Amino acid sequence: MSDDVRLRDVEDADLELFYVQEQDPEATRRSRFAPRQRERFMTHWRMKILADPTVFVQTVLVGGVAAGNIVAWWEEDRRFIGYWFGREYWGRGIGARSLTLFLQRETVRPLYADPFTGNTGSVRLLEKCGFRATGTVMHGQDEHIMLVLSD
Repeated sequence: MSDDVRLRDVEDADLELFYVQEQDPEATRRSRFAPRQRERFMTHWRMKILADPTVFVQTVLVGGVAAGNIVAWWEEDRRFIGYWFGREYWGRGIGARSLTLFLQRETVRPLYADPFTGNTGSVRLLEKCGFRATGTVMHGQDEHIMLVLSD
């Protein structure tokens, strides 16, 4: 499998893969993100992400195969990013390469991310791409690190 990383617009067929990836128990444990039921997941993606012109989302391709997604959205006056990759793509530098490409297209700064503190891989990925920790926030009972990319 080639590790050639590219981004493209999300296609409706990608949603099935994204749904399956969100169901991965190890991914949900690391992210502290509860997987959604299929109908709720599809509605969220179609109505809240793809239908919102202020959201920028890209499918990550590795060797021409969809591997995950990266998305930027507004929460009040802050622009956030998030991403989700299939487990078979972890630890191969794909996150850093795809996030670097994404950040060339998503030019809003400052840009925020708030991964779960125990998700060290995600924190390292963001720091590798220039994000800096500014504190912590609570989501429910889980502590998350607030990171910001200023320039």
